[in-house]
Amino acid sequence: MYIGLPMWANPDWRGGLYPPHAGREGWLDDYAAVFNAVEGNTTFYSGVPRPGTVESWSRQAPAGFRFCFKLPQALTHGKRLCQVEAEVVDFLDALGPLKDRLGPVMIQLPRDFGPEEVPALEKVLRDWPQDVPCAVELRHSEFFHKGSAERDINALLISHGADRVMLDVRPLFSGPPEAHSGLIQARAEKPRRPLHVISTAKFPVIRFIGHLDSAINEHYFTPWIDQLALWIKQGKTPFLFVHTADNREAPELARNLYARVADRMGWQALPGFPGDRQNQLL
Repeated sequence: MYIGLPMWANPDWRGGLYPPHAGREGWLDDYAAVFNAVEGNTTFYSGVPRPGTVESWSRQAPAGFRFCFKLPQALTHGKRLCQVEAEVVDFLDALGPLKDRLGPVMIQLPRDFGPEEVPALEKVLRDWPQDVPCAVELRHSEFFHKGSAERDINALLISHGADRVMLDVRPLFSGPPEAHSGLIQARAEKPRRPLHVISTAKFPVIRFIGHLDSAINEHYFTPWIDQLALWIKQGKTPFLFVHTADNREAPELARNLYARVADRMGWQALPGFPGDRQNQLL
């Protein structure tokens, strides 16, 4: 099982995941000392990374680490996957130095990308290289009604060996309205869709969006423990990415959730955070 956060470059994690005065150049090293995967949202917003940047990531990430980058939104939201064949190839080629450390590359679709646009997605999946895992995050409401649109899209993903990303926003939208700015913003940004637990390929991807209340997170994560254990028993390799409203508490929440899975599976817990260790020495 792989576990990680939506990014590794977050200054709010100094003093915990990172030493208090750590510079950005050491963040990926420290991150990879604790977590073994990262969601890699940077490519969704910034597009194709520069060769020198990818080479740097390749030098810093250990062999067992997995990057799960997102296809740029210029392709998914701008061009809506129409006539993007060459650009998808260029994007995946740019990640070449990380080939042995790529987890599922994610295609996050717009909320209004509905059944009528599925042929564009099918074209991308048909041309997708066999040696690069792929996962698709659907957000249109028609794909959550358990009707023909959802059956057809699930069948399409299965036929192309692509995973369906499971966005679990139940914790985020639980409880009374909050005045916390991060929670308000997160609720505005994340689509409120029902959770459909399904594995359509070999690498189930879960994006767990936590609340500020730890009891709420614990409640909604509990069923995932048995589900993750089942997938692992079946020979699948799950990826769990943990968010919180403003992501300041995401490292600690991820560590706590992983501890519950580790207890169930008989695994060791995650290592301590480098910043925690340095604070103890001060």
